[in-house]
Amino acid sequence: MKREYPESPLVGVGAVIIDAGRVLLVKRGHAPLLGEWSIPGGLLEVGETVRQAVVREAQEETSLTVETGELLGVYDRLLPDGDGRTLYHYVLIDFLCRRLSGETLASGDADDVRWFTREEAEKLPLPEDTAQVIRMGFEKAG
Repeated sequence: MKREYPESPLVGVGAVIIDAGRVLLVKRGHAPLLGEWSIPGGLLEVGETVRQAVVREAQEETSLTVETGELLGVYDRLLPDGDGRTLYHYVLIDFLCRRLSGETLASGDADDVRWFTREEAEKLPLPEDTAQVIRMGFEKAG
C-alpha cells in the first residue's frame, strides 16, 4: 500500500486510551509525524472492522489489550508537499478505548510510549484534530 502520494485516501484508526486520568501516547517511529507524540493507531487492513483495527493497532504499538468504546470522531489528515501535491491523505477514525490488560511497551511503529495527564498532553505540540480528540476522550471518560 502506497502511503506517500496515494492514489486514494487511506483509512486510519486511532485509540484514545484513557486510564486513571491519563492518556497513552506513542512517539512515532515513521513518517508522517516521525518523532512526534500521537495517539496509537494505524491503517485499517482488508477484512477487519475499524474496531478490530483499533484493538490490533493498540496491541502492536503499546502492548496493551484494549476494548473500544464510543466513536470520538472522523478526521481528515491531508499533508501537502512543498509543491502543493498531496503527500499524505488519511481519513482517521478515532475511538475511546479502555485498557483491559498488559503493561505498556513501545513496539511496532512506536519508538516510545508514555502516559500523560490532561495538563501534560495540552502542552504537547499536537495537530489540532489530535488535541481535540484527546480532550474529547478525557471528557467522555469522566
